[in-house]
Amino acid sequence: MTINVASKAVAVWLTGLPASGKSTIARELTTQLGTLGYPLEVLESDAVRQVLTPHPTYSQEERDLFYRALAFMGARLVTHGISVIFDATANRRAYRDFARELIPRFIEVEVECSLELAMQRDYKGTYLRGQRGESSTVPGLQDPYESPLKPELRIDTTKLFPKEAAKKVVDLVTKKRITNCE
Repeated sequence: MTINVASKAVAVWLTGLPASGKSTIARELTTQLGTLGYPLEVLESDAVRQVLTPHPTYSQEERDLFYRALAFMGARLVTHGISVIFDATANRRAYRDFARELIPRFIEVEVECSLELAMQRDYKGTYLRGQRGESSTVPGLQDPYESPLKPELRIDTTKLFPKEAAKKVVDLVTKKRITNCE
């Protein structure tokens, strides 16, 4: 029996406040899934944004377009047998729901921590710019962050180290891959 390579691919969307730990978990997840032989691609919002919106305004219209394009890219990769890790805040549920509609094997993972802790961890200065008035659209500060209603997994980064968090995602990915393959 031949198994279609594309039927093995999954998409994992790591969502959470800026500086909640998404990128750290994505790096560890890439290592762990890579060790298992998964062909995969990380769609990290800052890197993709440099191409799609090199001078971002973070307006609602721009975000709507950006996240639709990001979801479309991920869906195309999954269709071609490449698993995808979305490392993107995607502060509105609608962005993640759109990706879920496009990608049959979709796993939403909420990376949780308090706003205060995210502000302490913020090495990019996102929150500081928001507090100074240099940005008016920081998710969790001026712009709402809509937590997933029913994510497949929630990870509290105050309780789990990145390796442990990634292992929980890997366990879910391998289960989802098995239950969705013939």
